[in-house]
Amino acid sequence: MTDLTLNKSIYLKAEPTVVWEYLTDPDKLALWFHAPKVPLKQGEPLSMYGTESGDKLIWGEVLVAHPPEYLEYSFTVKPMGDAVSLVKWTLTPVAGGTRLALEHSGLPQQAEAFDLMLALDKGWDDHISRMRASIHEVTA
Repeated sequence: MTDLTLNKSIYLKAEPTVVWEYLTDPDKLALWFHAPKVPLKQGEPLSMYGTESGDKLIWGEVLVAHPPEYLEYSFTVKPMGDAVSLVKWTLTPVAGGTRLALEHSGLPQQAEAFDLMLALDKGWDDHISRMRASIHEVTA
């Protein structure tokens, strides 16, 4: 069986330092994802809350933070039970902006968890689309 890993890649009309803020700053994260109470920093716990509900939705730990090139954190949500996955963001400067790549690995492998995989896949598409809209609105 193949390892279930989500890979996404988009191009953004913004420098890597701006994109980095959207990945680590609570106010910027709240525009497209879920809101932590503190900036994401290496070695610190990760807790993200619903922007409307205020409920804790995601938790883990920021494992690596090399601004503005690479961010990695462990990632757990309630439907995953005790399973812990890994989210990696890679920011690469390109002419006119940034290539942002996401790798979400370590997802549950059993067939019963495939619906969770589909939900995460759609969720990342939706969130990344909101990030693009927010960044491009500011930089337009």
